[in-house]
Amino acid sequence: MEPNNLLATTRRGFVRAGLGAAGVAASAAGAARRPLEPLSPGIKITLQLPTNFTDEDLKFAKQIGVRYVTVGTTGGTYEMFADFKRRIESAGLSVTNIGNTKVHNMPEVTLNLPGRDQKIEEYKQYLRNLGKAGIHYTTYAHMANGIWSSPPETARGGAPARAFHEATAKGYWVGQVFEPPLTHGRRFSKEEIWENYTYFIKQVVPVAEEEGVRIGIHPDDPPVPELGGVPRCIFGNFDGYVRALEIANSPNVGVCLCCGTWMEGGKYMGKDVYSAAREFAKMGKLWKIHFRNVSAPIPDFVEEFVDDGYTNMRKLMRTLVDVDFRGILIADHVPGMVGGRTGWAYSIGYIRALHDMARDEQRRA
Repeated sequence: MEPNNLLATTRRGFVRAGLGAAGVAASAAGAARRPLEPLSPGIKITLQLPTNFTDEDLKFAKQIGVRYVTVGTTGGTYEMFADFKRRIESAGLSVTNIGNTKVHNMPEVTLNLPGRDQKIEEYKQYLRNLGKAGIHYTTYAHMANGIWSSPPETARGGAPARAFHEATAKGYWVGQVFEPPLTHGRRFSKEEIWENYTYFIKQVVPVAEEEGVRIGIHPDDPPVPELGGVPRCIFGNFDGYVRALEIANSPNVGVCLCCGTWMEGGKYMGKDVYSAAREFAKMGKLWKIHFRNVSAPIPDFVEEFVDDGYTNMRKLMRTLVDVDFRGILIADHVPGMVGGRTGWAYSIGYIRALHDMARDEQRRA
């Protein structure tokens, strides 16, 4: 089914159908759905931390004025997650998300390779660990052959930055390198990709609903229509997202809008980043924002500082405030700066200033 044919359900009807039918589906499956915790007012500007975060990292977060942090892991247990949460809260901060790269961008799941069911069970256990630890959001990405990049280039002032040129790019993910032209030995069809997504999401939705965990799905990075023989037809455009959310048919499945990735896609996305944010917000599905900028749409781009690039980030922040976005907002893919943490401090400071500006404008309106 092509994207142009998938909008049988209207945007207005989608929310009603998704929320109502999800409850029926959960009841039919015998699952006890845990009501989602309502999102409190305000944007949760959040700092990313590594698995081995220190007390100094937590102090840095407080010094740059954030109240929230997110932690990345490669695997982990409930006990680990609970300990992270305890340490973060003891420092006067809140944890918005604990990620797990082992169940993120899984070729086994996206392409129906050997080990698919084991990876799905691993993802379900991850959701259970989050729920038990009191973490009620996670980001999921459905790429089969990683994030594609070319050799690094430079942003403003010679800052090292990720670059992409379709002619020279390869896929990378957690120590794996995916080589073109065919990363998995053959070309896959769009129908296969949709069938594999459906198989996955129908299994994990009941667990997410039982645990009260929101799953925000990240766009394909970059959203080139096909890379390495794998179509990026689901999370590489707006209509693909709408169809995917309809298939999930759950209040627990929504959107992590990586704005930089959306900008990378340009015309292929079907809507610009401002319109996409508004539409996902109307659906009640906009849960996380990766607030970053790039130099241009595909086929060639460099990741820029947040105040550089081709997108008006002031307008984007005004859009988020206008739609009453209440989710998580992070700086992401920050170009390197001298001084170690400097780039992160600069990006968060700029983001906080934009947020203050947009809120003040709204109050005066």
